[in-house]
Amino acid sequence: MRQRAAVLGHPIGHSKSPALHQAAYASLTAEIGYTAIDVTAAALPDFMARVRHEVEAGEGWRGLSVTMPLKSAMVGEVDEVRGVALALGVINTVVCDRGSRSDGPARLIGYNTDVTGIVNALLYAGVAPGPASVVLGGGGTAAAAIAALQELGAPSAAVYVRDVTRAAEARAAAAMLRFPIDVYPIAGAAAAMAAADVVVSTLPPRAADPQAAALIQELAGRSEAGTAPAVPGVLLDVAYDPWPSRIAAVWQNAGGTVVPGLEMLIYQAVEQVRHFTGLDGAVPAEVIDVMCDAVGAPRRVF
Repeated sequence: MRQRAAVLGHPIGHSKSPALHQAAYASLTAEIGYTAIDVTAAALPDFMARVRHEVEAGEGWRGLSVTMPLKSAMVGEVDEVRGVALALGVINTVVCDRGSRSDGPARLIGYNTDVTGIVNALLYAGVAPGPASVVLGGGGTAAAAIAALQELGAPSAAVYVRDVTRAAEARAAAAMLRFPIDVYPIAGAAAAMAAADVVVSTLPPRAADPQAAALIQELAGRSEAGTAPAVPGVLLDVAYDPWPSRIAAVWQNAGGTVVPGLEMLIYQAVEQVRHFTGLDGAVPAEVIDVMCDAVGAPRRVF
């Protein structure tokens, strides 16, 4: 019987996850179909109840990719949370596990592969250990960014949000990880961004446009004053549609390194493929290449 997997979110029509996963499973000759399913936060409990029933009935679910606005809500829908997702309280991957017995009870296990996606995307861009770091946004993806920066050896991070009273996920993640962060209003982000080694923008599409305008002024002022390098460090903008984003264009025009959110998406999907197929080792490089081809990204050069 053909196995099933899907990406959940709302809206979901723009998702590139089906192209990534379908390419991977075709390359691996894995009989897993992968689709996109529009699910709101309000509808999630009923949807997951159906998935659990179908897993129990042996209907072939292997896993679910989880995107906004479901990443935090999914924690309450699984039987176990593993790895860094336990500290973050944010899940982007659900594995449907029947153990070694086909007639065993269904277990839904939650993971977070966004952290690995961010780490590998930044490492591939050449980020050095211990970067001075800025995060834009305070939600679930920001929580993953905080964990990724800790893994990269950053001593702390400055987190800039539109409303300092609504950064609960970022604050909770930092507290669980015992990683120092300071939370500031986003209106003051430009100076910190210009001086950072790494900036991770977790804001929705176009939400960082005001920071792009402020960054132009900040970089121009630094260049004229001659007090600091006018070339910024590395920017990872997780919003990949439309691309380039305004902030990415400003960053690149100033000579900085831009990491598209598509890079993070590819690397987190690679980890999901490993989970959904049950691979013991790493996903082969040739499989990653066809995943890159499927979304128009450059093949990896290591």
